[in-house]
Amino acid sequence: MLRFNAIRTGYLLGISLVLAAIIYFFASNWGGLDRTVKIVLAAALIVLFYGLSFVFARLRAIPGQQVFLSNVFLVAGCIAFGVSVALFGQIYNSHADSYGLFLIWSVPALLFSWITRYNPFYVLSYVLIHLGLWLYFYPTMQGASYSELESLSIAGVFALVNLGLFLFMFLRRLSSTPLRYISFIVFHIALLTMTNSFAFDEYGLVMNIPCIAVIAIGFYVFIKIRLNKTLLTLNALAASAFAVFKFIELTEAYFSSLFFVFGLIFVALLLTGNVWFFRYLNRLGKSNAAKPHADTPDLSAPEAETAVPEERGSEWISKAVSRMIKVVGVLIGSISLIGLITISANVNHTEYVLLSVSLLLMISMIVIPDSKLDSVIRYTLLTISYITGWAAILWSDQSLLSLLFLIVSIAGWFRSREKRQLFFAYTFVNLNLATILFQQFQEWEHWNWTYEFIIFSLFLVNAVLYGISYFAFKAGLREHLRDSSLFFSLVFLFWATFFEDVIPHSYMLINIFYFVVVTGMVFVFIRLKQKSAATTSVVFWFIFISFKYYDLLLTLLYKSFTLALLGVIALGIAWWLDRRTPHSGKTAFEADHHSFSFMRLSPLLIAIVIALQLGIIGFQTVRSENLLATGASIKLKLAPVDPRSLLQGDYVMLNYDISTPPPSSRTPLQEEDWMRGKVKVVLTPGSQGVYIANRLYQDGEKLANHEIVLNGQWNGSRIQYGIENYFIPEGTGRTVEQNAHYAYIRVSRNGDALLERLAES
Repeated sequence: MLRFNAIRTGYLLGISLVLAAIIYFFASNWGGLDRTVKIVLAAALIVLFYGLSFVFARLRAIPGQQVFLSNVFLVAGCIAFGVSVALFGQIYNSHADSYGLFLIWSVPALLFSWITRYNPFYVLSYVLIHLGLWLYFYPTMQGASYSELESLSIAGVFALVNLGLFLFMFLRRLSSTPLRYISFIVFHIALLTMTNSFAFDEYGLVMNIPCIAVIAIGFYVFIKIRLNKTLLTLNALAASAFAVFKFIELTEAYFSSLFFVFGLIFVALLLTGNVWFFRYLNRLGKSNAAKPHADTPDLSAPEAETAVPEERGSEWISKAVSRMIKVVGVLIGSISLIGLITISANVNHTEYVLLSVSLLLMISMIVIPDSKLDSVIRYTLLTISYITGWAAILWSDQSLLSLLFLIVSIAGWFRSREKRQLFFAYTFVNLNLATILFQQFQEWEHWNWTYEFIIFSLFLVNAVLYGISYFAFKAGLREHLRDSSLFFSLVFLFWATFFEDVIPHSYMLINIFYFVVVTGMVFVFIRLKQKSAATTSVVFWFIFISFKYYDLLLTLLYKSFTLALLGVIALGIAWWLDRRTPHSGKTAFEADHHSFSFMRLSPLLIAIVIALQLGIIGFQTVRSENLLATGASIKLKLAPVDPRSLLQGDYVMLNYDISTPPPSSRTPLQEEDWMRGKVKVVLTPGSQGVYIANRLYQDGEKLANHEIVLNGQWNGSRIQYGIENYFIPEGTGRTVEQNAHYAYIRVSRNGDALLERLAES
């Protein structure tokens, strides 16, 4: 099964890389392709992926994986449609990252979701619709300004959409586990946003009531009505996030020593509640296993097949949420302790008081036996003492005190037991070392390489500790020291690869040294079957390649070629492994939740959706080409800037003179028309043939022969005409900014416009 999943991962990685390469290629807007070739490529891209889906549905060229590949290529075809729509926006200079792009893209994704009931289509539809909604309310090109009530209503839209979607799935009208959890999380994020008193002075306090009510209802429903440990855990996370957010608001309003005392009490309650809740959750699961609830699914039913993986997912989410709550509790506790001592200590050197308290707390946690103190409390207080003590030594700037804190921190590392605590303690040992080195060498103003020297010193210390780990310490500590020292050795060595030349050619030498050493580690650790070390070295190898790849290959076009090559290699390796893997009939397919090809299951419906997508592409092409051929050509004055689109690459964002027409063009009778919404602007030719805004068009009025009507959208500060983007090859934005002063556009009889070209005169 592991090999089977690895093969699928290889295929999926290869297809994803190829798709990314195609997106990068189109986003680069390579000047070697004219408009016709781009249009043909856009249509061919859609046909290619859907054609591959059809081929793998009908042929068994790759034993054991053709169904999976057929379905994946179907999803890739839907993604390719979105890329093609974005490409058409680039070709005809339509809105960059507009809500329309994502909403049009969501139509086939929704139809495929309805036809196939396939989770990737559900998630794709969800993401596209939310992107469309977000860009509708907050366009990338417009600084949308809303009142508090309007902003609250927008957050309410997202909350209601996700609540409705969640209830739809919770009541089993639709089955999609990823979407159920995503919608639940986004609903609570939107609801928590609505309680923000910083942003909503008038409504934030009132919105706390429905937020608390929803959390309380969630606990009742997920415990009493239908037990779901994952949703119960996420609901507990929502409750913790709400409590922490309200604590931050109260901190801003009631900053005092008494409040920081309550902050420490809050942390104690938060962490105690965290321990109690997850113990209760474990007992709840056991009690329901012993005594089934009426709404608990029957394990003999077909749905029971998903019970085991969902239970494993619940355990994973529970651990992640528990750790998140602990981290938040530790941070709030540290801030509260520092704030309390800072405000309360009536001495000239508060940092010494803070350091003394930290050391006493740390030493107490080290000395007290395990039998007399809960491990969660011990490590929480020990972590708080690390953070506050480090803040104190930074504040005091005394090397001897830093050395004392380092010694106690090392003792704390020896005292730790769990892997995460050992790693955390080791991290603070490195921070202490860095602090001491900086304190020692900060006075060397005549030496320009203090910063680099500290990083190299930390690398050498960790490298030496890694070597020592093979010959000293107990087995458990030796393993943790080896893993931690290796990790930080590679962190500091990777850091050093970004230094400029300390000596001649040192930048290149350090990068070569890093690449050779880490590549050698990968092979050695794999050969020695040291899994943890091999994983760490592989991760750092890929991080290095990724960063240096972007440093050296700056253009999207080169990235495209590289990603395409990597994708082909990944597909080739997956195919080679697949050919060498024996398949036993349907056994391999039974491991997959979807063991049938959607192309074979619903070919007619899928063909209709594909035809719809090609029809959209064709309609957009005919409409745009007709406007270019028959529209009136006019010249406008502009002032560009240079951003980048999510899918479409670089473009200049154009600001026309007619976007802010003079007040004289507005008569008193027209003031109501200047509210947000659609407007029609009458343009007349001025000097040098440049058209200027003359007035707002009134329904029924007759235009002079030289006048042209242009459709626009008033947003409260300026008019958007839909011609504010001009897509360009990557890296040419500065040249366009300097040389382009005018835009030539085509305007149809009904007032629609299409940007044709930019010119210097």
